[in-house]
Amino acid sequence: MTDRLGEPLPADLRDEGERLTADELAALQLSRLRRTLRHAYDHVELYRRKFDAAGVAPRDCRGLEDLARFPFTTKADLRDTYPYGMFAVPMEQVRRVHASSGTTGRPTVVGYTENDLSMWADVMARSIRAAGGRAGHKVHVSYGYGLFTGGLGAHYGAERAGCTVIPVSGGMTARQVQLILDFRPEIIMVTPSYMLTLLDEFERRGIDPRETSLRIGMFGAEPWTEQMRTEIERRAGIHAVDIYGLSEVIGPGVAQECVETKDGLHVWEDHFLPEVVDPVSDEVLAAGERGELVFTSLTKEALPVIRYRTRDLTRLLPGTARAPFRRMEKVTGRCDDMIILRGVNVFPSQIEEIVLRTPGVAPHFQLELTREGRLDRLTVRAEARPEARDDADLRTAAGAVIVRAVKDVVGVAVEVQIVDPDTLERSAGKLQRVRDLRPND
Repeated sequence: MTDRLGEPLPADLRDEGERLTADELAALQLSRLRRTLRHAYDHVELYRRKFDAAGVAPRDCRGLEDLARFPFTTKADLRDTYPYGMFAVPMEQVRRVHASSGTTGRPTVVGYTENDLSMWADVMARSIRAAGGRAGHKVHVSYGYGLFTGGLGAHYGAERAGCTVIPVSGGMTARQVQLILDFRPEIIMVTPSYMLTLLDEFERRGIDPRETSLRIGMFGAEPWTEQMRTEIERRAGIHAVDIYGLSEVIGPGVAQECVETKDGLHVWEDHFLPEVVDPVSDEVLAAGERGELVFTSLTKEALPVIRYRTRDLTRLLPGTARAPFRRMEKVTGRCDDMIILRGVNVFPSQIEEIVLRTPGVAPHFQLELTREGRLDRLTVRAEARPEARDDADLRTAAGAVIVRAVKDVVGVAVEVQIVDPDTLERSAGKLQRVRDLRPND
């Protein structure tokens, strides 16, 4: 990867927000925060009730530190007000609606005014430029289209950045590979787990992915580790960078990793104000401490969010490539993805790091939770690499390595099954790493 894509973005290509000084950013944030609090209080009944119950009003926000006095917003709030109860503008001003999948209950519904959609395209375009994308590049969008925010968010952001969009959406892996070969995109936007599936398909067809036109991969919608970045970059010959977002805040484009540093995601703080709180005590944590990420929108009209609890675990760090914007460390997991196994907290990302560095094992795995009597058991099912398919000794050794590493690093005993290549379920969207087979009792 000796191309020019890893060089810093020239100053003349940065937008107005990226050129703010620290003092200018703080002043803009406070002005926008006070306006957002007033907008939410005046137009959303739930916020009015919450603010009143907490004994605070928009006028009480005199500095950014005063945000901590205001109540949190949760996913349950959006579900309880389904479908449009959190909208702060009349429906005739709403130009688009998106929603979560609703697999664990009612979906969370979000709305966008014309200004919201324009802002979203702007932050996505900024993200693409930070990832190394430039006007004229072709962008292969493999995020799902429809109610999921990924596909359309990437689509309009790429167009705003002056790129050519190839709107493939998810699924049909063989067709995706053929279109990459035929259309020759420089950029792909997709979940990291599905990128591995695409790489498998290239290699199954005898094609070296490093010889394709792809130069940049923007990967998001699920947590992924540095080990997975190394795997993707090694096999694909591309720059693999992280993008972060969630529909309740806007969609993809809330934060972006810069290709020249790859040291965490710069939060676009002129539009989204981050905090990190202790997920148990709810106290705001100091800079550099790991906890739950919380966002307040600063410029959204249709659905402003005040201190929205993302359930994502990370920490905030000083800005580097895009100072004064702070960086958020790669998301290490989610509060609700955490497995408590015999009193020990286990995150899928911890297992992923171990699997990806184990010889003979492919980067495809699942965690299965079962129960024998009163004892919960965790089984790691990982695929062998093709070259290890018929090597029983290598597969046995790999399983033993994973068992020992999980015990040493995480502190729990697990069972490991090294299964044949192409055995585990693939996903074209967000991958479910954990299968909970325990009885409901």
